Amino acid sequence: MRRCLLLGTLLLCWLLPAASASAAADDAGDGDRIVLVGSVLVDRGETASDVVVFDGDVTIRGEVTGNVVVFDGDVTIRGSVAGDVVAFSGLATLGRRGSVDGDVVYGDDKPVLAPGADVGGEVKKFDFGDAGLLGAIALWVAFTVSLFLLGLFLLLLAPRAADAIAGTAKAKPLLAALVGLLAFFLIPAIAILACVTVIGLPLGVVLLLLVVPLYAISYCAAALVLGRVILKQARILAFVVGLVILQLLTLIPIAGGIVGFLATVFGLGAVLLALVRARS
Repeated sequence: MRRCLLLGTLLLCWLLPAASASAAADDAGDGDRIVLVGSVLVDRGETASDVVVFDGDVTIRGEVTGNVVVFDGDVTIRGSVAGDVVAFSGLATLGRRGSVDGDVVYGDDKPVLAPGADVGGEVKKFDFGDAGLLGAIALWVAFTVSLFLLGLFLLLLAPRAADAIAGTAKAKPLLAALVGLLAFFLIPAIAILACVTVIGLPLGVVLLLLVVPLYAISYCAAALVLGRVILKQARILAFVVGLVILQLLTLIPIAGGIVGFLATVFGLGAVLLALVRARS
């Protein structure tokens, strides 16, 4: 429970495994098991550190040296867990050989403890006064994974366009920032004005629908540019590094919002300048 925030932050370090977690969730081996959608099995003879599942069931027959956190799914403990077991929406069941050194925290259904099950801490209901923080973490993780998948799709779809955007941003950073700042406010303004007229209504609606995806693409572009500063030649790895840095910076109160805005503005300018250069 006390490490939920830390686990949410560290999830970025497992973005690539998480994207294919459903295929790898049952693989044996030490380390964290972090899964977005899919089940996790820590079988007899296996050891895992922390187990975090957002949508799926968890079965522990072996040993977990950290915590088990499941947001939506059932938890079955027939082995040992050194930390806490947290089941927000689902049933936690401890078999007769199940052992939890920490607390067993539940949200909906009261855990079922078989005779012989051992809980070193308390069995307690989750205090939904903390739900706002956990909801914010879940939302942040969802946005991060969505941006990762969007950026990965765009890089695979148009790798040369990505190189052009990165090159344009590097060659004309100040111009990219200025163009992006103007476009950030002008595009929605033009869309709203177009909606006022009958002739311009279709255009205005289309522009409004494109604003959010365009800003998301721009943010991904900024992540790629930032990653390219560290990794000169790589595409996907540079994007992941840049996204990790930006998303961690957005966790900073107040300053995080400014970082997100500046990244979107800069990326938008780089995208628009690259499009202009491609036409010339």
